[in-house]
Amino acid sequence: MPEIDRAMSEAVRAAYLEGQEEERLEPLVRVGGDGRPVGRFGRGDAVIFYDLRGEREVELTAALVEPAFPHFETEPLRLQLATLIEYDRDLPVQVAFPPIEELRETLGEVVSQAGLRQLRVAESEKAIHVGYFLAGKRQEPFAGEQRITPQSPAEPLAEPEMRASEVVAAVEAALADPAVAFIVANLANIDVIGHIEDRNAVLRAVEAVDAAVGRLAEAAHREGVVVLVTADHGTVERWLYPEGTIDTGHTDSPVPCILSAPGAWPGATLRGGGSLVDVAPTILDLLGLEAPATMTGRTLVAGPGPRGARRVLLVVCDGWGYAPTGPANLISQARTPAMDRLAAAHPHTLLAASGEAVGLPSGTVGNSEAGHLHLGAGRVVPADRVRIAAAIADGSFFANPVLRGTAEAARASGRPLHLLGIVSFFSSHGSLDHLFALLELARRVGVPEVWVHGLLGRRGERPQSGAHYVGLIEEQAAALGVGQVASVIGRYWALDREHHWDRVRRAYDLLVRGVGRAVRG
Repeated sequence: MPEIDRAMSEAVRAAYLEGQEEERLEPLVRVGGDGRPVGRFGRGDAVIFYDLRGEREVELTAALVEPAFPHFETEPLRLQLATLIEYDRDLPVQVAFPPIEELRETLGEVVSQAGLRQLRVAESEKAIHVGYFLAGKRQEPFAGEQRITPQSPAEPLAEPEMRASEVVAAVEAALADPAVAFIVANLANIDVIGHIEDRNAVLRAVEAVDAAVGRLAEAAHREGVVVLVTADHGTVERWLYPEGTIDTGHTDSPVPCILSAPGAWPGATLRGGGSLVDVAPTILDLLGLEAPATMTGRTLVAGPGPRGARRVLLVVCDGWGYAPTGPANLISQARTPAMDRLAAAHPHTLLAASGEAVGLPSGTVGNSEAGHLHLGAGRVVPADRVRIAAAIADGSFFANPVLRGTAEAARASGRPLHLLGIVSFFSSHGSLDHLFALLELARRVGVPEVWVHGLLGRRGERPQSGAHYVGLIEEQAAALGVGQVASVIGRYWALDREHHWDRVRRAYDLLVRGVGRAVRG
């Protein structure tokens, strides 16, 4: 076994001892014997950004490749940059696994084609999920669609209530307008705060969402509007691992679904055995619209119900999963009178929101991207992760023209190949399996200089897992005889999606200018 260079994983462990954690890990950069940074992005270098999802990767990618990037000073790098999936169709990059097809006849499109007005309200932290993913990865609003986006607080931990009250106020105003037939309200608190190790803040977030749901239901009932309350995935209902360690990630729990209609609807029930793909057909059923044949989901309304109600409010309690009552279930530990009252008085059921039910590999946890995508799609949409895993398994990954072409361009030009992405096996943003496959590709192509740039973020990971994963990269690089870890930084800086350009610049300066704490190899 070749000698393993563990300089970077040891540097991450040293940062832990100083009180740093993965999400906001300060930048670490490898330096040579002369003390100068090595492995920086240089003019004409080849780069593969191997993250998935994309909504948090757009800003950093744009800074790296757009020649007239306006938000801070950048270098004219002219990188040969490829991404594993499409982050934004307008980015001047190559895409290894482009979208198979445009997702059509989603919930929003069907409502629009019926000539009905619709509104989507979500604070900025979740705006892309309610706007982009819920619409089948469509950027532009449909005809008759309006979007309202209150700005999320810069430090949500200081304000666990976040902007729930502003979301409620915007929805209340729309409920008073009878011309608005369909409204989507996302309450972001639980998912956002649940990724932070602060039990009291999580309880406040849960209670803020519960209070908001109560206000929304009351306002909707006053206006004769039917309410469907559900979630995109679970989070804090299983906040502890079995041994008591905090789990800040998503879960594979089902999510609640409650149908609350004004007045009496004798015999109305919601069937069991459903999943998030059944929400869109249900809403169309409630609106009196026919679901298209492309929606393989089925309405959840069983027996008589408020069909043809003409106006529906969908409330997405982001991150509200279902699990048995207990100390690890922070939802059960919070005061939730509104949700309890609605569940006791109205038809309710549980919906599958993880794994194959939402296009993910079997046994994997849910996430906001897959959750909102399937809430709007009404059918199972295979995740990019599934496509890429299949390509690695059958070997086509190593012949992918974009990936192989990028590696061969690095070899031919004598320039380095940089591999940039999340350092995790469980993140919805990507997997070390993809990085390891790219290192193997570089070995096969014979790229002489390969640098790995890791992004850390403990969501659903054990404490201090980042150092362990960086160590696995060091071991794999040694075993293959290709690659070194050039830099590591917390995802807080690199994967922004709300135009916090000061954060993105920290990541850019690390990758391009080598600004960070020196780590000698």
